[in-house]
Amino acid sequence: MPEILEQLNQTGAAARLAALKTIIADEKEPPAALPQYANNHIHTTYSFSPYSPAAAVYFARAAGLQTAGIMDHDTIAGAREFIAAGELTGVATTIGLECRVSVAGTPLEGRRVNNPDQDSVAYMAIHGVPHTQIDFLQQVFAPLREQRNIRNRAMLDKINAMMSPFGIALDFEADILARSMHADGGCVTERHLLYALGDKMQAAFGRNGTAEILENKIGIQLTAKQKRLLTDGQNPYYDYDLLGVLKSGLVEQIYVPATAELMHISELVALAGRTGALLCYSYLGDVGESVTGDKKSQAFEDSYLDLLFDVIARLGIRAVTYMPSRNNAAQLERLQRLCREMGMIEISGEDINSPRQSYICPQLAQPRFSHLIAATWNLIEREKAETLRQLGAKRKTDG
Repeated sequence: MPEILEQLNQTGAAARLAALKTIIADEKEPPAALPQYANNHIHTTYSFSPYSPAAAVYFARAAGLQTAGIMDHDTIAGAREFIAAGELTGVATTIGLECRVSVAGTPLEGRRVNNPDQDSVAYMAIHGVPHTQIDFLQQVFAPLREQRNIRNRAMLDKINAMMSPFGIALDFEADILARSMHADGGCVTERHLLYALGDKMQAAFGRNGTAEILENKIGIQLTAKQKRLLTDGQNPYYDYDLLGVLKSGLVEQIYVPATAELMHISELVALAGRTGALLCYSYLGDVGESVTGDKKSQAFEDSYLDLLFDVIARLGIRAVTYMPSRNNAAQLERLQRLCREMGMIEISGEDINSPRQSYICPQLAQPRFSHLIAATWNLIEREKAETLRQLGAKRKTDG
């Protein structure tokens, strides 16, 4: 469906939604619904993804989803387009954003939590954001996005220094910002930097040459699967497969620790409480072979998961989000047991930021995960109810 994606990724939310309306109207019949599945963690072009918010909703529906959740990094700028796309397509939507926090001063300080790149830093997900809070959250995260761009520039300097012997140089404005949604309130991530680098490498070395340079000159050891994907001249997802290799193999060399762009976890708890959203800890779990191809084998929170649950509970965090396709049975059984024991709400989602990834998590069809579908509908209803409550309170205040 490349033609449809092109229409739904055109410039301007209004144009994208108009295209979506036309595409839906021209359908001979709607796609079959698969109510046993849900996905609350879909990235869009407002952070990094092949899909605009309109496209994300369209392809979620095409996959059979009756619900869809937007989850961009450090921004919620795509939320209104996502909501409108849901209304056009009949997909029930939920909105949120993902961010990293410092856990300094807690028992988690000094530990590798759920962030592959930095100790004492954790990924968190703000789910079920009331629609009345979109502008406020976007404003809160605006200075943090700019702080992140200071760090992005420093990492790009490292990339340019590394690639200088090969005659490759990237310009932050032309190669990064111009190809992001920064001008519309989007966030620039490490993936933007590495995707642009991948483009330059392909142009300089070709596909086969890029794989050879990565292994023999840059020192990234490719697995047999990665080598096959990067030397396949017909691979339609080559750009994203190369990005996955660069993210898993190169970030450690170019990474600049995040500091000024991070809230403290206690600040995020307070922010979520103020907005009426549901703050979730994002469980990652120890990684063996990365499902998405962008993470190396690495230990995370499994060795101290009981402690982590105690810490987040004391902080007032009452929900955990996870991706069943990324963990083994033992990890999932332990996680679900702890959620039950601690009274944690469970939210699911598949981290969509590549066309190779499926909107469907097949594990959700298993009876042991059926409660995650009910939890999704509860999340959607909670978001609607809190939005209406806040609108009503505002009308009373305004007299």
